[in-house]
Amino acid sequence: MESTKDKSTSKLKYQPLPPAILLLEDGTVFHGKAAGAIGTTTGEICFNTGMTGYQEIFTDPSYYGQILTATNVHIGNYGIKNEEVESASIKIAGLVCKKFSDVYSRLQADKSIKEYFIEQHIVGICEVDTRAIVRHIRSKGAMNAIISSDNLDIESLKKQLAKVPSMEGLELSSKVSTKEAYTSGDASASCKVALLDFGVKTNIVRCLVNRGCFVKVFPMNTSPAEILAWNPDGIMLSNGPGDPSVMKNEIETVKALVESNTPVFGICLGHQLLALAFGLKTYKMHNGHRGINHPVKNLITGKCEVTSQNHGFGVKADDVQKNKELEVTHINLNDQTIEGLRHVTKNVFSVQYHPEASPGPEDSRYLFDNFVEMMMRTRKEKKVPA
Repeated sequence: MESTKDKSTSKLKYQPLPPAILLLEDGTVFHGKAAGAIGTTTGEICFNTGMTGYQEIFTDPSYYGQILTATNVHIGNYGIKNEEVESASIKIAGLVCKKFSDVYSRLQADKSIKEYFIEQHIVGICEVDTRAIVRHIRSKGAMNAIISSDNLDIESLKKQLAKVPSMEGLELSSKVSTKEAYTSGDASASCKVALLDFGVKTNIVRCLVNRGCFVKVFPMNTSPAEILAWNPDGIMLSNGPGDPSVMKNEIETVKALVESNTPVFGICLGHQLLALAFGLKTYKMHNGHRGINHPVKNLITGKCEVTSQNHGFGVKADDVQKNKELEVTHINLNDQTIEGLRHVTKNVFSVQYHPEASPGPEDSRYLFDNFVEMMMRTRKEKKVPA
């Protein structure tokens, strides 16, 4: 139900929400109510198991082109706070949830989730059985879907959905990467980090700056020569959306950056691009990993971490076993998939999950510390004055 306030009585009135439809690529239909803007949207449907942090999830650029199903029942109940974002706008293509709460209890909130979605023209559907939807995705795999609250004709929606390209083979980073380079932090900081933006989350930059780094964020199509001309102490390869295997130019860029012998740290898509640069292959996962409670084991220390994850592609484990340049550092304890790699001789490492974890636990923040230590050690070896 939608709430409105009657100024004369100061009481909440409730109005029925317009109907909406969720149609999956395999023909499965779910009927619910409109959430957010009225309209139609398409994308690959996925699900996130996190119980909090919905605003950070909505604004994560890695979700570009995806319709997000929230497994937590109540979405919007603590409202929206303008500062709690991972990019400048909502990046999900649409939202599927059980309860879309226009009423919020958080005093610090700036607006309701409905106001937020309408401002940014995001279409959603609520009052559907999200448990059934998640079970369907887990069984049948991730697939394209369409949400509509302005067209309830199933046959018409099927025709529209048929035109939507598959996520496999789709390059999307160019849709979310910065168009102009920018900096963050103190220019006199002890370490300079060149961050190649494939769809970076704000908290990755923040985690580096908080550790005394001066960060320059470069567009994804920046040449290796331009990046190295800035003379960075380290290079960060960010997260991002889409299929990494089709990013041929970026793979070549990563190869050149690795050959420069500058320390490199890759996260999520950056991890996949590093793997591809070393001749490994990636694959589209059945339904991906998305949530803030994924268990990962660090094979170097033997310790386990609860991690934040958001990826629909992975690195082929068989390829890693055949590669003599890379070794596995982390594995997922749910399905044994590759979660971390490092080069056996170079200062290069990567993880599939999100150590900046916004939202999520802070178990993996040590990776940023390791990166800073690696840069400082490399500076010392090169006898570069601090």
